[in-house]
Amino acid sequence: MSDWRPRLIASDMDGTLLRSDDTVSDATVAELQRWADDGVPFVLATGRPPRWMRRIREVVRSGTAVCCNGAVLLDLGRFEILTEEALPPAVLAEITAGLRAEQPGTWFAVEYGLELRHEPVYRPRWDADAPGVAEASLEEMVAAPAAKLLARHEDLGRDEFVALVERVVGDLATVTNSSADALAEISARGVTKATGIARIAERFGVDPGEVVVFGDMPNDIAAFDWVREGGGLAVAMAHAHPDLLAAATDVTGTNDDDGVAAFLASL
Repeated sequence: MSDWRPRLIASDMDGTLLRSDDTVSDATVAELQRWADDGVPFVLATGRPPRWMRRIREVVRSGTAVCCNGAVLLDLGRFEILTEEALPPAVLAEITAGLRAEQPGTWFAVEYGLELRHEPVYRPRWDADAPGVAEASLEEMVAAPAAKLLARHEDLGRDEFVALVERVVGDLATVTNSSADALAEISARGVTKATGIARIAERFGVDPGEVVVFGDMPNDIAAFDWVREGGGLAVAMAHAHPDLLAAATDVTGTNDDDGVAAFLASL
């Protein structure tokens, strides 16, 4: 057992808290409840939009979730969006025009909190027929502020495409990636999981040195840097992306081996 005890626990969902079958194990639920009984809050920090957070409420029934890579704070109990830091229309228009000019095979979608709009040729992978998902023209999509802009390419590799997006976007916004696909996730400038977790930590009077955060993908790097530089624990899953492993203070087992529960039990 470690002498260090967190005052806040934060975790990514896909590939981290969730097993490959999209469930949370009984061991993980029990471990999170043990910490909750000791008064330690648990924060979900995910690239998922709020509309993908309904099922997790069966496990985490209350508290605040950081969604859309930090752009949206969601009250899980009331299922209510508390705050949203959106990309303004002018920035959406500039980014999409630049990417389309640089790589014409780039297709776009936008998250509006509880709804998704996508170009007809853009292929949603999991929720094409879900409520709130609909086709729209690019002109329509960039006309309103969006929590997250999604840029996808069907032919380029992930790393090549994300690097291209980062170069074109520059300082206009924040670019990250959380899947094996050539899918870039674009948020408002400076918005990351770190900024979202920091806002919740401030509400509890918790410093980054009192936080343990778990993750597996590049969209967790900002949160890892914030926690590690503050003296807390940034814990990568064993299967994590190499860039995240380089930013970690610790490594635990895979999501299918209940790595989050095992590490928390060791503290």
